[in-house]
Amino acid sequence: MSGNTWGDLFKVTIYGESHGEMIGMVIDGCPAGLKINFKSVEEDLRRRRPGQSKITTSREEPDLPHFVSGIFEGITTGTPIAGHIKNQDQRSQDYSHIASAYRPSHADFTYDQKYGHRDHRGGGRSSARETAARVMAGSIAKQLLNTVGVKISAYVSQVGSIELTKKYSELDLKKIESNLIRCPDSAVAKKMISEIEKVKSQGDTIGGVITGVITGCPVGLGSPVFDKLHADLGKAMLSINAVKGFEYGSGFEGVKLKGSEHNDVFHKKNKKMVTLTNHSGGVQGGISNGMDIYFRVAFKPVATLIQDQKTTDKNGKAVIIKGKGRHDPCVVPRAVPIVEAMAAIVLADHYLRMQTSKMSTLVGQK
Repeated sequence: MSGNTWGDLFKVTIYGESHGEMIGMVIDGCPAGLKINFKSVEEDLRRRRPGQSKITTSREEPDLPHFVSGIFEGITTGTPIAGHIKNQDQRSQDYSHIASAYRPSHADFTYDQKYGHRDHRGGGRSSARETAARVMAGSIAKQLLNTVGVKISAYVSQVGSIELTKKYSELDLKKIESNLIRCPDSAVAKKMISEIEKVKSQGDTIGGVITGVITGCPVGLGSPVFDKLHADLGKAMLSINAVKGFEYGSGFEGVKLKGSEHNDVFHKKNKKMVTLTNHSGGVQGGISNGMDIYFRVAFKPVATLIQDQKTTDKNGKAVIIKGKGRHDPCVVPRAVPIVEAMAAIVLADHYLRMQTSKMSTLVGQK
C-alpha cells in the first residue's frame, strides 16, 4: 500500500491500524538543533484523543507519545525522528458483525476490491485512529515553525446549520480551548454542543466546518506550477478522514464579488508591503505573500450510525447492520488539532524548500 508519506524535505511517514499494537510516525529531514517541548506534543495529542468529553467517542486512549530516535537530550539530532503511540483500549469484538458486510459510506467495499483483503476492526488503516500519528508529527512541525514566528490555529466554525459568522479577525482565538466544541464564541458553542447532544441521542451523526488560521508566514512559500502552497494545503486537508471540502481566502463566496471588489491592493505599512484586504487568503500565484493564510475545511457526518441501516455483504446478500462500540457523533471537536497538524507539516516542508532555494540562488550568484 502506497500513499503513507508526505513531503519533500520535511518528510513524514505514518504507520499502524486502529486495532493494531500501535500507530506511529517517522520524520525525515527535521533540522538538527531544534529543542523539543514534549509537553506541547502531549497537549496536541490530548486535544485529539478519544474519550475527552461527552460529545466525543468514549474509547479511552491516553495517547502518550514515545520517541525512540532522532532526539537526544531533548534536542533533534538531524537523524530520522521515530515515535509511536500504543493502542490500549481496542474492542475488536465490536466489529465482528461487519466482518463480511459493507458499511454505507465507509472504505469497506473499496479496500476489499482494491486489496482483496481488509481489516474490519474499526476500519483498520482507513480508521481516523491513524491521525494521532499525524498530530504527533505535526506538533514537531509546529515547533519548528514557531522558531521563525509562524503560528497555526484552528477552531470549529460550524456544526450542521449552526454557523459562527464572525471573521477570525473578530474573535479571540485564545478562547478556542474554553469549551468542549473548540469554538471561540461561547454563545455559538453552546448551540453547537446542544445540537450534537441531540443528534447523539438519536443514534445519528452530524458534520461541521473547521477554520484554520496561519499568522506570521513569510513571503515566498510555495512554488509554481504543481507545488502551489494552497494546492498542497488543499491536498493535506482532503487527506484527513471525513473531509469533503476545502476553500481558502474568499473561497466560494468570492464568486459573488466583482474583480474591482475582490482585488487586494498593495501598500506599504511600517516598511512592509501588505494588502488593504485579504481576499487572496495570504496566497497569490501559489506563493505566500506574507498576509494571514486562512481556510475552511468541511467534514461530513460520521458514517457509523447507532441505528439500523440496509446494506449488502461480500456476496451481494441484503443485510441489516447497526453500529456497535464507541463512535463520535461529530468529528470536528477532535479534528481541530489534526487540521493544525497537517497545515504545519505542509508549511514546514515548504519552509525548508524555500531555504534550500535561497541557498541555491546564493551559490549561483557566486
